[in-house]
Amino acid sequence: MTTTHADVTKERLYEDFNTVVAETEQLLKSLAGAGSDTAGAMQASVEQGLAAAGERLAKIRAASIQQAKASAYATDEYVHGHPWQSIGTVAAVAAVAGLAAGLLIARR
Repeated sequence: MTTTHADVTKERLYEDFNTVVAETEQLLKSLAGAGSDTAGAMQASVEQGLAAAGERLAKIRAASIQQAKASAYATDEYVHGHPWQSIGTVAAVAAVAGLAAGLLIARR
């Protein structure tokens, strides 16, 4: 199975989220036994980590939106440039789906 750009992005987002959660948990445990000066420094570190994670999420979201718009535009251009091929493709897919549904229903 091939890995798509969306799969890689999702995996990276998941890893970044888990990293932020793990670091936050570790810092919260450390804060319980730390003095007020150390607690302030740790709080600043947590805030910076969360801000960085938010920026990464915003970049991933923007890239995803841009990719979706490009795909939609390319599809629209193709359909307008090749209407009969598009109709034939949709008809073929519908026929295969209907055949598969018919076979599944007949098996019961």
